[in-house]
Amino acid sequence: MPSLEDELFPSTPGKFKIERSNTMNRQFHRCFTSTSTMFLWALFLVALTASYLSFQSFVDSGSRYFSASWGGIQWEKHVRSSAQIHRSGGMSVLVTGAAGFVGTHVSLALKKRGDGVVGLDNFNNYYDPSLKKARKALLNNHGIFVIEGDINDAKLLAKLFDAVAFTHVMHLAAQAGVRYAMQNPHSYVHSNIAGLVTLLEACKSANPQPSIVWASSSSVYGLNENVPFSEADRTDQPASLYAATKKAGEEIAHTYNHIYGLSITGLRFFTVYGPWGRPDMAYFSFTRNILQGKPITVYRGKNHVDLARDFTYIDDIVKGCLGSLDTSGKSTGSGGKKRGPAPYRIFNLGNTSPVTVPKLVNILERHLKVKAKKNVIEMPGNGDVPFTHANISSAQKEFGYRPTTDLQTGLKKFVRWYLSYYGYNRGKRVN
Repeated sequence: MPSLEDELFPSTPGKFKIERSNTMNRQFHRCFTSTSTMFLWALFLVALTASYLSFQSFVDSGSRYFSASWGGIQWEKHVRSSAQIHRSGGMSVLVTGAAGFVGTHVSLALKKRGDGVVGLDNFNNYYDPSLKKARKALLNNHGIFVIEGDINDAKLLAKLFDAVAFTHVMHLAAQAGVRYAMQNPHSYVHSNIAGLVTLLEACKSANPQPSIVWASSSSVYGLNENVPFSEADRTDQPASLYAATKKAGEEIAHTYNHIYGLSITGLRFFTVYGPWGRPDMAYFSFTRNILQGKPITVYRGKNHVDLARDFTYIDDIVKGCLGSLDTSGKSTGSGGKKRGPAPYRIFNLGNTSPVTVPKLVNILERHLKVKAKKNVIEMPGNGDVPFTHANISSAQKEFGYRPTTDLQTGLKKFVRWYLSYYGYNRGKRVN
């Protein structure tokens, strides 16, 4: 709002004094009358200016209301239309991080089965935002409205919950990546901790309260050496700041469940890969560099032990996300007050079949029909762990989670998408 920054006497004795006094009275009267007139004009000008500024403010506010990235009559229509349920017993889901890798796939799967879906994403530049914009276009083509906004924006979240009584929240927005935390640690606290708290605050105050499913990470197992990793294992030795923020998120979620009766399910994802994936992931960057004839860096653990990951195909992760939503139970609070106990759950979502990184490279070489130029070096102390391996028995028991895609099959589907998306024909890029 622009702010406003904000002009009379001697005497002598005797006869002349009376005459002069009369003269001075007349002069004073004229001066006073003139000053009063000027004062009135000044008041008039001030009032006119204030009226103009108030009108301009009204116009500006109205303009913002109709043209802002969120808010306004048309915006609310889009939100409500996108959230509309088209199946019996369906749900209305707010998906945060909807233009992200997992968020896009989960949103499409929910919409396909008739659920209402509204997306939220801040389109940050951690990796190429054009890929996120392309995912958004894909979602738009399927009738999913994606709002550009941040989960730390409490007013935006309040507006969304005011517009739609969401039954569920699928919280996938986060600052991802283990190594990037060494470059930009504050972004992890901003998104993974502050953002989570802002979202949970909105959910606890909503009426009715939604059930929440959110993405934790297999990284919380940190330096754990029990194999396979089980939800009952210790998670108090994180190896990276990313892992520490996800572990903190689990504790924060438990607090909101305990105090406010929010139904909360945390999902520990194990190395998700597939079409529309993240460019910072090894399988993605390996593919790019192999096709461009550039060397790839392959890390080894201590004593020349190959690193291994429990690579999990995106379709299997989506099945786990939907299964978690379907069995999440109800939140029990109302207006920020708990009425009774609500479910609090944590599940591993993995493939249960770890594969070494060299084997991953070999599979990519076969699908790309190009030999990789490899630089094999010892793993630096950057927060990575030597292996991951998921015990998925809890998810199997609770909602029938069973991964069906092996790495050979999953990478074949990824490579097919990659070549098509980036314009390659028989291994050569078409300009």
